[in-house]
Amino acid sequence: MRRFKFVLWVMVLCLASMGLVLTGCGQNSSDTTKIVLSEVTHSVFYAPQYVALNLGYFEEEGLEVELINGGGADKVMTSVISGEAEIGLAGPEATIYVYLEGNPNHSIIFAQLTQRDGAFLVSREKIDNFSWDMLKGKYVIGGRVGGVPEMTFEYVLKQQGIDIVNDLTLDTSISFALTPGAFTGGTGDFVTLFEPTASNIEQQGLGHVVASIGEMSGYVPYTAYFANKDYMAENPEVIQSFTNAVYKGQQYCMTHTAAEIAEVVAPSFPDTDLPLLTDAIARYMSIDAWCSDPIMEKSSLEALEVIMESAGELDSRPVYEDIVNNSFAEEAMK
Repeated sequence: MRRFKFVLWVMVLCLASMGLVLTGCGQNSSDTTKIVLSEVTHSVFYAPQYVALNLGYFEEEGLEVELINGGGADKVMTSVISGEAEIGLAGPEATIYVYLEGNPNHSIIFAQLTQRDGAFLVSREKIDNFSWDMLKGKYVIGGRVGGVPEMTFEYVLKQQGIDIVNDLTLDTSISFALTPGAFTGGTGDFVTLFEPTASNIEQQGLGHVVASIGEMSGYVPYTAYFANKDYMAENPEVIQSFTNAVYKGQQYCMTHTAAEIAEVVAPSFPDTDLPLLTDAIARYMSIDAWCSDPIMEKSSLEALEVIMESAGELDSRPVYEDIVNNSFAEEAMK
């Protein structure tokens, strides 16, 4: 990992020394188990999760889920390792990095949620017939170095014959949460954004969606759920219940229209109007963004590892069986 390194152990030790590390999951008075889920960002890209939350699938499984926004895969992983959250939703690269650093209580992936890159390339100017060579000589706001969004974007650029060093200015210095504001504030000619942010900016006339990164990159295990190894061993029933609920959400999205899904997830996006939310969901459906089940195949993880190697972020590959446990997904599908 030449350009990126997690500093999770230092952060965890600091949290512990300050007495901020939370432990375990709580039981409430109705005998449901309360857990904290840290998501990498709040996006309609994770519609199956919000379907499961809003239709009560987690409650049906005896879980009360508190959702927090991690604001990046590294921060999500920190919250899981520290015990602030029992389960994390982020790119599998976070699990790979921690495993390769030798953490004995590394996280294990137990359910995959999305199978495409969820970002869209947004241009400041309207472009009717976009081609990737239009990025040459331009200022492009990318993602965090070492994160799946940036690595996948760079992979697509290389596949399209773009030299990411010499052909354009690729800014990876802006934190994930601040990229929309930086772009609308006047920085850059292009930016990569998730929905519904991309559609919101388009609706305001401040940018125009010109391409889907996920459509260009192909299938890749973009986001997945993970928990610490020890937590999974001590709480298999929680992991199973969680996976069951996620699978129900995935199945709902496979069998309903964009408009129907938008109605269900709308409470999770109170600042986005329903027509725009429907369009954003339709965009993700058009690129086959969501998994129909939670299983992460070995070949899928290998596809991600190729992208990580292309980005110079992976010097050796993890043992698949050490970081992926599909038994909960398999049980959910029975």
